[in-house]
Amino acid sequence: MSTPFEIDNFQDYLDTVRNELPKGRIYFRGQSKLVSAGFPLKSSIGRYKKLESLTLFEREQKEREVLGVFSNHLLTYVHHLPRNDWESLAIAQHHGLPTRFMDWTTNPLVALYFAARETKTDDNDKPLNSAVYVLTSEPLRFSEIGRPTEDVIKPVGDTFTTPATKDNDDAVVDRWGIPVEAGGNPERPMVESYVAAMRQTPDETRTGEASAGSNSPFEISENVIYDPPHVSPRIRAQDGVLLACHQPMQPLEEKDYLEIVIKHEAHDDIRQRLDQYGVFDKQLFPDLDGIAKWLKYRVFEIDGKC
Repeated sequence: MSTPFEIDNFQDYLDTVRNELPKGRIYFRGQSKLVSAGFPLKSSIGRYKKLESLTLFEREQKEREVLGVFSNHLLTYVHHLPRNDWESLAIAQHHGLPTRFMDWTTNPLVALYFAARETKTDDNDKPLNSAVYVLTSEPLRFSEIGRPTEDVIKPVGDTFTTPATKDNDDAVVDRWGIPVEAGGNPERPMVESYVAAMRQTPDETRTGEASAGSNSPFEISENVIYDPPHVSPRIRAQDGVLLACHQPMQPLEEKDYLEIVIKHEAHDDIRQRLDQYGVFDKQLFPDLDGIAKWLKYRVFEIDGKC
């Protein structure tokens, strides 16, 4: 892990993000406790130590079984049925089920909110520093998995200069792979068979979003960044992305992230500044829970006005 930055105020954080971080697509994660304080960067399922005694096969079977039971109950509660295990697991993660996903965001202020919203204390009731973690590795993105190689584009003849020709039997075989004597129609090939074959092919493979061996987050061989559908206003409001961990019981290695320490003395000022910037409870949790949390902060925590 890189030498941490130590943040004493809100502006210091903005300057660090703007001037000190690598360029390009950056993912942030805010934590109220530091990795060094015993809160490693792990998937939620990786925090259950009793799963460490299971074999890889046994643990994956358990993950699949739990997701299967969860998916059986989705129809009653959601308006959009997930199309694959990625979407199902994203919904499960959103509703608190332990999964191999880890929450990150593309918005540095959202990460700062989760780092500073609540000041934790140690066993002696002393306030603790928090942190924003920045992913410095470049995990594969879900949209890049199994991307097919592009076919060479061949020029198409001009119908004004190229005379139309009647298909012969060999041409039908070349174009459609269906001999006329086997039931093929040179004017209208077996559309029904084609449609049926397409229905047996996963949507992700057809669109190039995933390929065989990556149709499920349980089958990845490296960490993958997944941009989940906006199944909840919270995901959209928080610019949330998910890191699918191919070794969910293991924490991220230190070389894969850097740490921005948020001093606990700065938490109060940061909370007020984030509220002024519109990055606070009711905006990040656009539901009744968020409204209640925001009012709790405004009225009872800082003696402010509604």
